Amino acid sequence: MRAIHLSNVTWRKSSYSNSDGGNCIEVSDDLIRTASWRKSSYSNTSGGDCVEVAAGLPSPSLVPVRDSKAPSRGTLLFDASAWAAFVRGVKR
Repeated sequence: MRAIHLSNVTWRKSSYSNSDGGNCIEVSDDLIRTASWRKSSYSNTSGGDCVEVAAGLPSPSLVPVRDSKAPSRGTLLFDASAWAAFVRGVKR
């Protein structure tokens, strides 16, 4: 697994945090942007059926998935066990 250094991540405070330090949570989109993406072996060279999956995130229980033709449209995060069940079903 690739090491991710969280000290280099850009964090932003949640809009639900208040100015006196209460209810503070910070989030970052950097982990998804810098993830190592790989295209599905079922994707074809003419641009059809392109799905990318990322591995090596700090949480092995999440599997990020996106459309390789439009990566800026967002990422879906799946529970690793649910994703494994999906892949097993597709292979059958």
